[in-house]
Amino acid sequence: MARKIISTDQAPQAIGTYSQAVQVGNTVYLSGQIPLIPETMTMVEGNIEDEIHRVFKNLTAVATAAGGTLDDFAKLNIFLTDLSHFPTVNEIMAQYFKQPYPARAAIGVAQLPKDAQVEMDAVMVLEG
Repeated sequence: MARKIISTDQAPQAIGTYSQAVQVGNTVYLSGQIPLIPETMTMVEGNIEDEIHRVFKNLTAVATAAGGTLDDFAKLNIFLTDLSHFPTVNEIMAQYFKQPYPARAAIGVAQLPKDAQVEMDAVMVLEG
């Protein structure tokens, strides 16, 4: 099955050897997003809430470029350098998603690129 590379200037450009997303059939695999501002490629300034919002905005931009929305997410992985921020992720996630929610994992990690406090990746399934 052919792979289609998804790319948008509305989300941060890849800072390594990866694509923003890859579509295979009606499944789209979104690469991890950290709280980079697409226009400047600098980290968002502020607190963990600001970082989480920026990550969801970046994921939304990539989903849109692939022809979908956050409602099409089947799986969301959340990586946090401090798992005490998990309740904050839940609160903010409720602003971006409605039921039925995607499957999800929350993983505590020692460090993320550019010293981000949060990174998320996802699997999206488009109506086909």
